[in-house]
Amino acid sequence: MIFSKYISKITLTALLLAAAPLAVLAGNPDRAGSAGASQLLINPWARGSGLSNSNMASVTGIEAAWQNVAGLAFVERTELMFTNVQYLQGTGISINSLAFGQKVGESGVLGLSVMTMNFGEIDITTEDLPEGGIGFFTPNLSNISVSYAKEFSNAIYGGISMKIISESITNVRAQGIAFDAGIRYVTGDNDQLKFGISLRNVGPAMRYSGDGLAITSTIQNSNSTLTTNQRSDRYELPSQLNIGVSYDFLFSEDLKLTTNGQFISNSFSLDQYAIGGELDWRNKVMLRAGYQWETGLGSEEDVATAITGLGAGISLQVPTGSSGSQIGVDYSYRTTNPFGGIHAIGVHLNL
Repeated sequence: MIFSKYISKITLTALLLAAAPLAVLAGNPDRAGSAGASQLLINPWARGSGLSNSNMASVTGIEAAWQNVAGLAFVERTELMFTNVQYLQGTGISINSLAFGQKVGESGVLGLSVMTMNFGEIDITTEDLPEGGIGFFTPNLSNISVSYAKEFSNAIYGGISMKIISESITNVRAQGIAFDAGIRYVTGDNDQLKFGISLRNVGPAMRYSGDGLAITSTIQNSNSTLTTNQRSDRYELPSQLNIGVSYDFLFSEDLKLTTNGQFISNSFSLDQYAIGGELDWRNKVMLRAGYQWETGLGSEEDVATAITGLGAGISLQVPTGSSGSQIGVDYSYRTTNPFGGIHAIGVHLNL
């Protein structure tokens, strides 16, 4: 039993150390925008979004499967969460996410989450009918994640996730898999100081295929037709290395301030830095705010993102029984330019 425990620690550590070379290539402007499956970088949960994604060292529960899967180990019994995101308000893009976490054994937690993006109906156009009028198509993007996290000691937590990625329209589709791994170290009086490191979206390249890439043409001086299938180029996944720290200021038994700082090393976009804080009153009312910065932010000429950095949110939760179960509502808002910001609202249950 002790031997297997150390093997698990070594395996997780090796996975994260293997990510070190990614940091060397991270933030390269020449590679920006060349990866696909960029929906993997969108936080579909309201709590972390309200902190501008700064809380990978302190995030707990099923939501942790997106930022640092090690935080999934803090699920005490059963947790359910649903969130709707109105992404870049005015574009008609919405994101629905559903997640489930279940304690298994004395120190393990199994998690399952599903995220889907809805773009609405888009006009079908052709060379002959560039204005459309012949119908609609609906793009479908979805990610299904299966996660496992474990408490190795009262100070070390780790986890790993596998994600199934699907992107499609009517006649073109791409599918792939990706892996995440994360570790958290907790120390200090009352476990106030936390360190985290996570590696996200590592997997083989994806490629589109389907009838939409076929071209049918008529052979010259003949009534015969010829169908040619084109092969799309492969595209890489947006791999990411995160390093974070968190500290809790305990003002009283009822009031706590959690501060967060994080470095985000992107392989196919600019590196980012995030800070945030959460004020927690009796685990019933939580106020959040955060800021995420990258090179060019604030400059109309150099900015490479519509997200302007600021985020804020609130959670309200109440007990639903003597067993410690709770129900809560989360809301967050992130500022953008242009568009009308990113709104996320969700419901979570701790059973």
